Amino acid sequence: MLSRKLFNHPNLMKQLTFFALALALIQCAPKKDSVEQYRPQVHFSPQKNWTNDPNGLVYLDGEYHLFFQYNPYGKTWGHMSWGHAVSTDLINWTELPVAIEEYTDTTTGDSTMIFSGTAVVDFNNTHKLCTEPNCLVSIYTSHLHADNQGLRQHQSLAYSNDNGRTWSRYEKNPILDIERKDFRDPKVFWYPEHEKWVMALVVPDLYKVQLYESKDLLAWNLMSEFGPTGDTLRIWECPDLFELPVEGQPGKTQWVLSLSGSHPAGPTFVGMQYFVGEFDGTKFTSTQTQPLYVDFGKDYYAGIVFNNVKDRTIMLGWVNNWTYANQIPTGKWRGMFSIPRELGLKETAAGIKLTQQPVKEWETTRTQKLTSLSELQSQTFELQVDLQEGSGVHLFKSANEQTTIGLRDGKIYLDRTKSGRVDFQKDF
Repeated sequence: MLSRKLFNHPNLMKQLTFFALALALIQCAPKKDSVEQYRPQVHFSPQKNWTNDPNGLVYLDGEYHLFFQYNPYGKTWGHMSWGHAVSTDLINWTELPVAIEEYTDTTTGDSTMIFSGTAVVDFNNTHKLCTEPNCLVSIYTSHLHADNQGLRQHQSLAYSNDNGRTWSRYEKNPILDIERKDFRDPKVFWYPEHEKWVMALVVPDLYKVQLYESKDLLAWNLMSEFGPTGDTLRIWECPDLFELPVEGQPGKTQWVLSLSGSHPAGPTFVGMQYFVGEFDGTKFTSTQTQPLYVDFGKDYYAGIVFNNVKDRTIMLGWVNNWTYANQIPTGKWRGMFSIPRELGLKETAAGIKLTQQPVKEWETTRTQKLTSLSELQSQTFELQVDLQEGSGVHLFKSANEQTTIGLRDGKIYLDRTKSGRVDFQKDF
C-alpha cells in the first residue's frame, strides 16, 4: 500500500526541501518474488492478519517493544489481543508470538478482548508481583463482550519477568472499574516529582480524559478531568500525556495532551488532536481555544509515545483510517505502523506548536547518494526534492497509475486518486 500524507508546515517558505521515504512509489518490476505487492518495506506490518492501535510502547535492555492490537484469527477487526514485535534500532522489527490473548470466562462463557493500553518498566517493583528486576508491566483495557456485543470496559494488569516474552494476568483484575460500557485506553507513566504513577484514560462518549494516580500500579485514585473541549466531532480515544522542551528556549518545557478522534477534514475520517499546556502532577490545564492536529493526512491514528526512552520523545501511530480500514486490499495482512517520529515544540506566531521528524536512526539506512532516477536500482529509497509553489512530483508505475506530491497554497499535498487499487471505498 502506498505511503500517504498531507500536512502543514508552521513556517513554510516559497521554496522548501521535501523529505519523503518513497515506499516503492516508483515501482519497477519486482526483483524478488518474496516482495509482496502492497507490503510496505520500511513500515512494520505483521506477517498476517489484522492490526490497529500501537500499544505498550516501551524501551528496555536495548530493545524497543511494540505491542499492538491484533486479531490472531483473521484480517478484519475482532478477537482483539496484543501482538508483539521488538527492534534494536526502530527500523528493523522482529515479530514475536502473541503477547496477551483474548480469553473466555469459564463460568459465564463471556469473552474478554485485550484492548489498547500501555507498558512500563517497574524498576522498583512497586506492585510486588515480579520475581526479576526491571519488570515489564502492561495496563490495558479489558473489553468484556458476549455475542460480539460490548458489555463493559475496565482496566487490567499483566506482568512479565522475561522482557515481555510471556505474560501473567494479575489474579485480582480489574485494577480500575467505574462500571461503564466505554472507559478505555490507559496510558501510564512515572511522575518522579511526586514519586507516583500517573494514568490518563478516556470516557470516549463524554469527551473527557481522566487522570489517576497510584503508588503501586494496583490501587488508583482519580485526580482530575480534562474536557470536553477542542474538537468533539468524533469520540475521544487513545490519550497520551508527555513533557517536551521548547526549541531555542533552554530550560523551558510544556506538556502535551494528545488524543485520537476527530480529523481536520471533518467527521468522515478519524485523526489526532493535541493540547499544549501545563501539568502540575494532579491536573492538566491548557489555554488553547482552537484544535491543533498531529497530522493532516487520512492515515495517522492512535499514536502514543514510547516509555523509558531517555532524552527523546518518540511517537508511533497506526497508518490507516476506520472509514476504510476493513476494506483495504492488502492480502493476507491488513494494517501497518508509521515511521517513528521524534517530537518537539516550537514557538510560532500562532503559539507553541508540535514539531515532528523521522527518527535519526533512518539516516543509517542510507547507502549510495544518487542524483538521477535513471541510476535507481532499489524499490525502496529516500527522495529529497526542492519544491516551489505550484510545483510537484509524479511518482508513477505507468501512464495510468501514479501518485502526485506537490506544494499548493503553502501546503504539501499527496494525490493518490490514481495510486493503484483505489476503488474499494469512495473516501480512500
